[in-house]
Amino acid sequence: MSASSYAEFYRRSIDSPEAFWAEQARLIDWQTPPARILDDSRPPFVHWFAGGKTNLCHNAVDRHLAQRADQPALIHVSTETGSERTYSFGQLHEEVQRVAASLRALGVAKGDRVLIYMPMIPEAAFAMLACARIGAIHCVVFGGFASGALASRIEDAAPKVVVSADAGSRGGKVVAYKPLLDEAIRLSKHKPEAVLLTDRGLAPMELNPGRDHLDSDLAAGLKSTDVPCEWLDATDISYTIYTSGTTGRPKGVQRDTGGYAVALAASMKHIFDGRPGETYFSTSDIGWVVGQSYIVYGPLIAGMATLMYEGLPTQGMDRGPDGGIWWQLVQKYKVTVMFSAPTAVRVLKKQDPALLKKYDLSSLRALFLAGEPLDEPTARWISEGLGVPIIDNYWQTESGWPIITLASGVENKQAKFGSPGVPMYGYKVKILHESTGEELTAPNEKGVVVIEGPTPPGFMQTVWKDDDRFVNTYWKSVPGRMVYSTFDWGIRDEDGYFYILGRTDDVINVAGHRLGTREIEECISGHNGVAEVAVVGVADALKGQVAMAFAVPKDSLALTDPARALALEGEVMQRVNDELGAVARPARVRFVSALPKTRSGKLLRRAIQAVCEQRDPGDLTTMDDPTSLQQIRQLVQG
Repeated sequence: MSASSYAEFYRRSIDSPEAFWAEQARLIDWQTPPARILDDSRPPFVHWFAGGKTNLCHNAVDRHLAQRADQPALIHVSTETGSERTYSFGQLHEEVQRVAASLRALGVAKGDRVLIYMPMIPEAAFAMLACARIGAIHCVVFGGFASGALASRIEDAAPKVVVSADAGSRGGKVVAYKPLLDEAIRLSKHKPEAVLLTDRGLAPMELNPGRDHLDSDLAAGLKSTDVPCEWLDATDISYTIYTSGTTGRPKGVQRDTGGYAVALAASMKHIFDGRPGETYFSTSDIGWVVGQSYIVYGPLIAGMATLMYEGLPTQGMDRGPDGGIWWQLVQKYKVTVMFSAPTAVRVLKKQDPALLKKYDLSSLRALFLAGEPLDEPTARWISEGLGVPIIDNYWQTESGWPIITLASGVENKQAKFGSPGVPMYGYKVKILHESTGEELTAPNEKGVVVIEGPTPPGFMQTVWKDDDRFVNTYWKSVPGRMVYSTFDWGIRDEDGYFYILGRTDDVINVAGHRLGTREIEECISGHNGVAEVAVVGVADALKGQVAMAFAVPKDSLALTDPARALALEGEVMQRVNDELGAVARPARVRFVSALPKTRSGKLLRRAIQAVCEQRDPGDLTTMDDPTSLQQIRQLVQG
C-alpha cells in the first residue's frame, strides 16, 4: 500500500463517517440492513446503524458453519488442570445452543440480565455467546472478585440468573467460587432467581434447593436444544461491564449490539490483520474488556480460532515452572496474532531469554500489548527476542476497541518505542489544556487526551442506568468543552504519534511542578538493574508532594544486602536526575520482591500511595498478593 494509505483511510472516517461506516458494516451479517448509519442528534449520545437488525452470536458462530464448521473455533488450554480441548465451529454452535436452551428453561428472555462469574473455562464463553444468542444482556464479573465487590455488581446489574462454577485455580491453588457467590447473593439486596453452575470437580459445592442448578443436569432434562438467534436492533444493549471510577460505586459501561459487532469486525481486519482460519491468542481474562472483545467476540467474528488460556505465563502443563509455555502454544497452534500486557512481558523478562528462541514462532506476525503504558526497555527486549513487530495499543473499557495504535491491516507504519501509535479511524483524538480547554497543537505539548464526538461504533452508549453520570463524568471535565476525557495525560510528536504519560489523577505536584508518574517510571525502568517499578506521589509538608519509587531489582541480593540496595538506589536517583532533572528525582527508591497488583496485572498505585501516607488502602479484593503491600508498609514504617 502507498505511504499515505492510512492517512487517507483515517481522513475518510472523520470527514465522511456515514459512508465510511456503511462500508465497514458490510463486514458483518444483517438480518435487516440499517436504515440510518449515524444519529448524533442528541450529543454526547450516539446511535449507530439504527433500524438494522443483527446478532453477535450469529456473526461469531452461525455464519461460519457453511464454510468452516469443522475448523477450530475455541481452543482451551489450562496449565492449572493440565488439559487442552479444541471446539470446532460446529461443536461451539452445539454447546452455545445447549446453554441458551438452559437459560431459556430458567426463564431468561430478551432484555433480561445474566451475570457471569466464571474462571477461564470454555463454559464462560458458551454463556456469553448464549446470552447474545437469545438477546439477554450479559454482565461478566472478573472471577477474582471477592464477595463484597461481587455483591455490589449483582445489586447494580439485577440479574435474573447468575452463571458460575465450583472453582477456579491460580498457580495450582484452588479458589472456590461457590461460597464467594453465596455470600455475595446474601449481601446483595437483589436476589437472582436462579444460579447455573459448572462443576469442574475442583471444590465441593453445596446447592441451594430450588435456586441452584448444575448445567449438566439441566441440559440433560431439556426436550430440545435447538435455539435460533434472536434478531436484535443494532442499538439494543449487548452487555454491560464494570470499570473503576472515582467513587466506590460500580460504573457499568453499556455497549450496543450492531455498532460493537461492526467495530470488532473492522478492527480484526484493519488493526490486527486477522484472517479466517488462523489462530488468535489473547492472554487476558473474560472479566476484562480485552477478553470480551478479543478472546470471545472479535476473533470468532473474523472466523479465526481463539485460544483461551487458564494459568500463569510461567506455568507448564505439568504445573511446574515453564517460562516458555506461551511460545510453546504459539508453535503448537500456529498463532498468527497475539495480544498480551506489558506486565506479563515484564514477568517473562525475568526468565531465560533462550526460551524466546526455543520454539518455532514463524507463524506469529505481531504481538500487541495493552492495558497499561508500555515502557521502552520492555518493548525493546521483547521485540529483539521475538523478532516480530511489537504493537502497543491504547484504549479503555469504555471504548471497547483500540483508540490509538497502528492499523497493520491498512498500512505497515513503523512503530515507535514508547508510543502506542496514531489515532484509529473514527476517533477524533485531541490534546487539550486541562484548565482552559484550548487545543494544544504544537509537538510535545502536554495536555489531557480527549475524544471529540461523535464517538465511533463500539464505544460505550452510556453508564448503565445512569445517563447523567455518563455525561457528568466523561463529557464535562474539561472547561468549556463537551469532549470525552480519557483522564490521561499525553503528548503528540511532530509525526503525529501519541505518547501517554499517565492518569490525570496520578499526577505528582512537587513544589508546583506537575509530574506524571509514567515519565519517572519509564526513566527508572530503563536502568538495567531494575525489573519493574511503581512511582507514587506522597504528601510532603515542604513540597506538597514528593515522588516515592518502589522497584523490583533484578539482583535479589539488593533485597537483603543494605550496601547493594544503597548503591543501586544511588544509581537510579542519578539516572532520573540526569534524564528528567532534580525535580523529578524520587525522595526514596525502595526495593521490594513484588509490586502490589490486581489479578489482571494492574499496579495498585493508589493503594501504595495510601500505605505511604498511612491511610486506609481501600478495597483490595482484586489484589493478587497481599504480602507485597505488607512489605511496602514495613519498609515505610521501618
